[in-house]
Amino acid sequence: MALHADDDAGEGSLIDHLIELRMRLMRGLAGTGLVLLCLLPFANKLYGMLAQPLLDKLPAGSNLIAIEVASPFFAPLKLVFFTALVVTMPWLLYQAWAFVAPGLYKREKRLALPLLASAVALFYIGCAFAFFFVLPSVFKFLTMVTPDGVAMMTDINAYLNFVLVIFLAFGMSFELPVALVILVLLGWVTTDQLREARGYAVVGVFVLAAVITPPDVVSQLMLAIPMCLLYEAGIIAARLLAPRPGAVRDEA
Repeated sequence: MALHADDDAGEGSLIDHLIELRMRLMRGLAGTGLVLLCLLPFANKLYGMLAQPLLDKLPAGSNLIAIEVASPFFAPLKLVFFTALVVTMPWLLYQAWAFVAPGLYKREKRLALPLLASAVALFYIGCAFAFFFVLPSVFKFLTMVTPDGVAMMTDINAYLNFVLVIFLAFGMSFELPVALVILVLLGWVTTDQLREARGYAVVGVFVLAAVITPPDVVSQLMLAIPMCLLYEAGIIAARLLAPRPGAVRDEA
């Protein structure tokens, strides 16, 4: 009888977790959907703001073009969906945190919130850096190297895909300090090993920047140099947050 009671308790606990997971997913989707609905009326205006870095570098009177028939509708809609995800990222992460937090140790809870907040802030900083500094520099370079007699007429959907890739590349790359701190906290590497691997890391950063950025030196340097600085920031943060030798793990 005791065995059956334990089975029933385990099954009940699993069902409770599934119900909690469904609730968190529904809340996350509801928040994203609400922001999406609020942004839909401003879809064209948002796209105009996103296109401004390129329009500022094009000759006077130049515009983006729509090659596909439905591009004027789907491109702004796609941008609104991406914007809604970015705006609601803290809400989505909070739902994930609320689901897993009860199973974490006290020290893990103390460290998880600052790491999540830092990850969100760094992603936003990376996207802002890309929009205000990288894109203008890239488009200035591209317009300068455009051959004579060639009109730079970019499709709105191709432009959106290009910019979103840049945003994701810089947003994710700026997460480097958080990734290093997590690796150290998990015990997979030490801060001494990170310092010793600094030379390899710099080479890897420049290779990565060459792969994920447009084929121009400007954007590659504008990604590689901040990543090198963020690598050093990650080492410093990991050294401050890493548990001291002999520290006893807190109870849940």
